[in-house]
Order: sequence, then C-alpha cells, then structure tokens
Amino acid sequence: MYASREIIINILEIPSGIIADTFGRKRALVASFIFYIFAFIFFYYSNQFWYLLLGFSFFGIGDAFRSGTHKAMIMDYLKAKDWSNQKVNYYGHTRACSQKGSAISAMFAGLIVFFGHSNIIFLISIGPYLLNIINIALYPAYLNKSSKAHNYDYMATIKSFFATIKNPKLLTLLNTSATHSAFIKAIKDYIQIVIIHIAIALPIFVHFDDNKRNAIMIGVIYTIIFLLSSYASKKASTLLSLSKGANIPNITLIIGLSFGLASGIFIYFEQWYIAIIFFVGIYLIESLRKPILTAYIADNTQNEVLASVMSAQSQIKTLLTAALALSFGLLMDMYGIGISLTVISGALLAISAVFIRFSKK
Repeated sequence: MYASREIIINILEIPSGIIADTFGRKRALVASFIFYIFAFIFFYYSNQFWYLLLGFSFFGIGDAFRSGTHKAMIMDYLKAKDWSNQKVNYYGHTRACSQKGSAISAMFAGLIVFFGHSNIIFLISIGPYLLNIINIALYPAYLNKSSKAHNYDYMATIKSFFATIKNPKLLTLLNTSATHSAFIKAIKDYIQIVIIHIAIALPIFVHFDDNKRNAIMIGVIYTIIFLLSSYASKKASTLLSLSKGANIPNITLIIGLSFGLASGIFIYFEQWYIAIIFFVGIYLIESLRKPILTAYIADNTQNEVLASVMSAQSQIKTLLTAALALSFGLLMDMYGIGISLTVISGALLAISAVFIRFSKK
C-alpha cells in the first residue's frame, strides 16, 4: 500500500505541478484536499486490502497535487507584498505553525487511541480538511496563478519548466534538498520502535496495558518532537544570517545524516535514550533546512513555473524515498533497525560527500 502511494505520487508529481501552474494553484489545492477526504472515508469504512489500497491511491493523488503548490503561492504572496527578502523568515514561521499543528494532532491522536477506537481518527480528520478547503477558497484571487503564467497554455508551461531545470545550480539544490527529506521520510516511522522500547523501560503507566501505554508515550514524544521542530523552523532565518556565506544546504545535510549514523549505532547497542536524541536531531535539521532550501530554490526559479519546479523536487524526493524505504526495510528484516539505520546513513553520507565534491567542480 505504501509502495502504491509512492508510485502514484511519482507519476503525478510533475504533471500536477504543471496543472497547478497552468489552471490555478488554489484549484489544485482544493482538489488535493478533496482527494484526501475520499482517502479518509475509504480508510474508515474499509477492512479489505483492495479498498484500503484505493484509499492509499486517493491519498497519493492528494499528495501529488499539494506538494510544491502552496510553497509557490507563498513566494508569489511575498513578491506581491514586496517582502521577497523575507523568504526564509516567512516560510520558517509558516512551517513552525505547521509543526505546532502536528504537535496538537499527535497529542489528540494519542488520546483518541487511548480512550477509543483508532479508526475514528480518519473521520475526525475530515473536519479540519473541510475547513482548509474554505480557507484556501478565501485566498486572494491573484494567488491562483503567477502574474506571468501563460493563460491555460499547458505546452508553454511545460517548455518554461524544462528550460528552468536545466540550470545546474538549481539541479544541485533540488538534489541536496530532496536527499535529506527523503531520508527522514523513509525512516521517520521507525522512531516508534525506539519509543516503545523506552515505554517498556520506564517505570510509568505500568497499570495500563501495552497498547494504551504505547499510545501515551508515542503521543507525548511526537508532541515534543513537533514542538521542537516548530522552534527550529522559526530559527532558520537566524541560522542563515549567522552563516556568513557558509554552504548551509551541504553542511546541514552532512549533520543530519551523521545524526542518523549515530542513532543507528546507539540503537544497535540498545542505548535507547541517547538514540532517540539523535533521531530527534534529524527532525530538527530538516526543520532548519526546509525554509532555507525553499528560499534558495525560489531564488533560482521563474515564478510562473515555481509550482512545477517544487513538484520536481518532490518527485526526486519520492524516488529516493521509495529506494531508501525498500533498502531500509530489507536490511531491518535481516539485521535489525540499528544496523539498517547505520548502513543507510553511512552510505548516504559517503554518496553525499562525493556529490558535494563533484558539484563544487
């Protein structure tokens, strides 16, 4: 089911961005939320594989139409307000709000699983998505399309897109950005294994059964992670101002992958508390990187094809995620999560070091 979702995202990633740039970004986002809602309905009512697979397919379509589109709208908004020099700061605060929302969601999800049936989460999720459709519909009309966008000229948008991504600097940024995002997306759910080991070791909530105890711990730790990520996103502009010309994309990529390597080593030796600190560090690096990389990519892209280029970045991430998730899962089945995380992180570190050296030349 997860593989099917990633394949659908991969197929639709760039076409969805071109559709958004051509026919309207607001329309693309509203369509995205509608597909998500259909997915939630299938998840709630289905108890057979093929129906669940259909739900994952709708979710993949929603993801494809969402990725990149909203970032492009933010950049157009900043340009209209003459705030383009605030890209990192503005997007950092936008992502910080998103992470706070995720923290609240994690807390409520834990409570829902603790007190009731986990499936009800899907029906409850429809409410916020309906509100978000209203929210997007009320965005200013000029955010629907770039002011320079070709009026429903699909082929012209495609030509502009391919002309833009021929820029070597932009391609390097897209790859650097996608690598770390794919890495965290491929491994992030495995943090629950570490959390469960911590829940077993801690002498708290012992009078609850294992499922309720795990629900509490997972909810609490994810809430903390997202709150820390929110704080890190806000500080992205501060990091950029203090960097004084340092190559932030490359430096943070190496640090994030190194955290993964360290976490894998400590998991192997069952040092769960230290392992989770490094695991959380990967999340924080991603939250620092996202606003900076988004701004860098926007600075090297024509506004009228920005959603398409952001979707291209997401497609690279999707391809990498699929490869990493498969490799990670196979290694974990054979050798356990510690060795799997160590090997994948180490391999990505080596490849990234070579890529960085090659890109400098």
